[in-house]
Amino acid sequence: QFTTRVVSCRAAELRPEGGGEPVRGFQVVLEDTILFPEGGGQPDDRGLIGDVPVLRVTRRGSEAVHFVPAALEPGAEVLLSLDWERRFDHMQQHSGQHLISAIAEQMFGFKTTSWELGRQRSVIELDTPLVTAEQVEALEKSVNEKIRDRVPVTVRELAADDPEIETVRSRGLPDDHAGPVRVVEISGIDSNLCCGTHVSNLSDLQVIKLLGVEKGKKNKTNLVFLAGNRVLKSIEQSHSTEKALTSLLKNGPGEHVEAVKRLQSSVKLLQKNNLNLLRDMAVLIARDFKSKPAPKQLFVLHRKEGDSEFMNIIANEIGTEETLLFLTVGDEKEAGLFLLAGPVEAVENLGPRVAELLAGKGAGKRGRFQGKAAKMSRRGEVQALLQEFISHQNPGA
Repeated sequence: QFTTRVVSCRAAELRPEGGGEPVRGFQVVLEDTILFPEGGGQPDDRGLIGDVPVLRVTRRGSEAVHFVPAALEPGAEVLLSLDWERRFDHMQQHSGQHLISAIAEQMFGFKTTSWELGRQRSVIELDTPLVTAEQVEALEKSVNEKIRDRVPVTVRELAADDPEIETVRSRGLPDDHAGPVRVVEISGIDSNLCCGTHVSNLSDLQVIKLLGVEKGKKNKTNLVFLAGNRVLKSIEQSHSTEKALTSLLKNGPGEHVEAVKRLQSSVKLLQKNNLNLLRDMAVLIARDFKSKPAPKQLFVLHRKEGDSEFMNIIANEIGTEETLLFLTVGDEKEAGLFLLAGPVEAVENLGPRVAELLAGKGAGKRGRFQGKAAKMSRRGEVQALLQEFISHQNPGA
């Protein structure tokens, strides 16, 4: 916590990170702050000004701008409270990134070109087209050795024209930077220009887990990692999943993979058999319709289980030169698939109207119009439309 004063407060809007409508609120500047504004690859802090939540902190020149949902009185003394759990997580990930980047460059010459502190995991972009599994394993072993060595992490400030800055690892300063330069140093390992928040000793990182690499931008490789409490949370999540699978599969964790492979094989066989049965059923349905002494001009069928192929087989077997077919598959009162087949002119005329009635979308050509339906419960309305159309075509029928 920290006591400070409100310097200014003005109305503003905030666009949510996940998208959506802007949130109305206020931009507040304080005399000083303990909330970190987003920058340098690190997200911003959260907290409270009095009892008003801080929803975003950004940097405007040398000022930190706090976005809040309620107005604050300029000149008022306020108590600023920090969301420590979020801050400490960011400290662990950011110091972890410095350590990994430094050791990766020392061991393999891989320079870091950028990084991102994500909500679930963090990513370091390395300036190399390839990082092998053996290199990842060696890197993970080395960084965790440094954590066990309890190496101090210190912060210094240098004048902007100090020649020592040239010896410090850096990706450059922001164009609007003014004043002294901040250097974060991992004793004997790394010295880096950085504005972010960090632990004071590598032991505070607890552990680092490298999750592997992914293909990055041209000739770059993304190294994915977790640090500190995120590793523990990941293990807990994996353990919960393992327990659930053990209960479902009725075997130990070591047998899960083989059990899932057997299930996949069984499902594929069942799907194949089911598809063959649906094809046979479609043929039988069509033959039964054709075998009747006086085939009707309209054929309507709904089946919960089925697919587009099932409907098209029926249409092929019946033939659509004289008969108008309306076929649907899926849940009777929810979403599904539909097929309207018949004389070309009739289908071209009726297809879009059928799709509209079913609150769906579709397309057609050569006497067939098919697509997805959102409201299968309106099939009766479609059938009435088709019967009316046939009556108009054949008044004496």
